Order: sequence, then C-alpha cells, then structure tokens
Amino acid sequence: MTETPARTLPLTGERTVPGVPEENYWFRRHEAVYAAVRDRCAGARVLEAGCGEGYGAAGLAEVAARVLALDLDMPTAAHVARRYPRVGVARADLVGLPVRDGGCDVVVSLQVIEHLWEQERFLRECLRVLRPGGLLVVSTPNRLTFSPGRDTPLNPFHTRELTGAELAALVRDAGFADLEVHGLHHGPRLRELDARHGGSLVDAQVAVALDGGEWPAPLLADVGAVAAADFALQAADVDTSLDLLALATRP
Repeated sequence: MTETPARTLPLTGERTVPGVPEENYWFRRHEAVYAAVRDRCAGARVLEAGCGEGYGAAGLAEVAARVLALDLDMPTAAHVARRYPRVGVARADLVGLPVRDGGCDVVVSLQVIEHLWEQERFLRECLRVLRPGGLLVVSTPNRLTFSPGRDTPLNPFHTRELTGAELAALVRDAGFADLEVHGLHHGPRLRELDARHGGSLVDAQVAVALDGGEWPAPLLADVGAVAAADFALQAADVDTSLDLLALATRP
C-alpha cells in the first residue's frame, strides 16, 4: 500500500501536508507561492531552509539543477529523504546552514521564519550561502491578518509574526538588495467562498477546528476543491494580504 504524508507526518499545526481534504486550503495556500517562484529556480542550485513535508522541495527539484532541503526535525528529514528521492536532505539548525559561502543560487524559505527565534541571524546565514546576485525567497503569514490585534501569535508554533514593513526591514538589515514584497490574497473564487461561509472561509475552518466536531459537508467540499490558482500574488495592498512574500538578492 502506498504511504501517504498524513500517515508519516501527523497534523500538529506546525506544518501542512498534502492529501488531507480538511487541510487542503492551507496546503494550496502554500503551494501557490511555490508555483509563483518555480521559474526563478530553473537550472539553479536551490537550498530550501525549512522544508516541512517536502512537497515544495520536490516540486522545485523538477526544474532546478539540484535541491538541498533542510529541516531540524529528524522524523521530518527522514520522511523527505524516503518520499522524495530527487531531493537532497539534511537535518540542520537554520541559524547555522551547512553550506559553504556562496554555494547557492537561490534560498527558498516559505512559512518558516515565523517559527524561528533568531530571525535576523537566519537571514544573515541566507546571505552568506548565496552567491553574489543570488536570490532570497521568504514567505510568512501577515501578522496584521493572521493574528489581528494581538501581541503574541495565535499559532503556538510561531515565535514572532511580521508585517510587510517589518519583513522588509529585516531583509534589508541583513544586507540584501533589490527587495520586493508581495502579498498573497484570495482570488475571485475564494472571495465567493468567503461570502458563502459567513464572510471568511478561514474563520469557518478555524471554528470547526476549535469546536472539535465534524466538518459540515458543504464546508468540507468547498475546502477540498480549493486550488493553488485560486490565490493571487500582488504588490498592491500588502497590509491586507494573507501571507507575505519577500524577494531580494545578495549584492
């Protein structure tokens, strides 16, 4: 019988995994950013810092010259190595990347920096391992919409969430140049689903999770049908976005 991600990496709230209908919205929300940066990794030496389940690294490996995926969690790293043989895998602390200076063309780190205590040190490590002109790709939840009105994150696995301005300042202060910050938003179909589910598809899912009951069939069907293409990345209205994406280069 084929092994599924859900059997090897249980849903804890720390990462998303593919193949779980109730988790599909979050998986597709992450997948949308991988799809947006895929072409920038074509033919490149890519380091993914914080690979989680590994589906993103596997997708990038389809176009990159090679991909090294890092994760601190030993069972996670073992799972990625077993499930995605095209991806090189190592267990590593992200504030001490096991890569030589200038050894990468692209560093990708999606939905990871909010889990780190030493965010500034991590970004300096990303700068070190990139070649001159190399690309940094970092995404993270937008604090203004993910944990609105709070000083501490709602997600217990997050140490510090960021606004677009805060993310931009961290990236610049680490020494990067040519910075762009984009925001991930719901596209037209997801906005229709927001209206169908009381104004927020996300809030409807969170309410079910907090209640601990069964998913209403209409909500589960709508969540299960979400696709990466239902999200839109744009440079405008970053403060109202769901997630932030920073792109920058090493001078």
